[in-house]
Amino acid sequence: MTLLKIAHIGHPVLRNRAREVERDELATAEVQTFIDDLVETMHDANGAGLAATQVHVPKRIVAIEVKDNPRYPYKPNIPLTIVVNPVIEPLTEERFDNFEGCLSVPNLRGVVSRFAEVRVTGWDRHGAPFERVARGLTAGTFQHEVDHLDGKLFVDRVTDTSTLCTWAEFDRFHKQAFVERIVPFVKRMGG
Repeated sequence: MTLLKIAHIGHPVLRNRAREVERDELATAEVQTFIDDLVETMHDANGAGLAATQVHVPKRIVAIEVKDNPRYPYKPNIPLTIVVNPVIEPLTEERFDNFEGCLSVPNLRGVVSRFAEVRVTGWDRHGAPFERVARGLTAGTFQHEVDHLDGKLFVDRVTDTSTLCTWAEFDRFHKQAFVERIVPFVKRMGG
């Protein structure tokens, strides 16, 4: 497998809508190898998810996995999930404030409002129909990754820029209060 270069904020690939993947294209060895490389790159960077656009490939593919992630110790585990041509549908008006970070926006976090429950549809990596209802922080993770495919970064959704902080300052000044608030939410909503 190959580790891919992650695009950082300012690179144009992060600001364009990715194109739909055709079913016959998805079946090619090239795209299947790319998906393996996307997953390997996500694991190497300790990411909770990674969108194809983040590695300079403008296709509608995301990889998501949380397994006792050291960057997000309060996030529920999510099994490795590949979604091709994902669509997000909010299932509630309830929202929650999430302190988000991003591999494409190194060393920055900020508060983003996300829907508390969404339906995610699309295809799995083999072109079979994919549908999942995601709740809580897991719903936020899916929304964050699909935003990438639409040319949006979490910083675009931060409404109070005074919440922006480095990872070190988040750990020092904000993490305890955030964890105290988010842990009961995670217990209520589940993964």
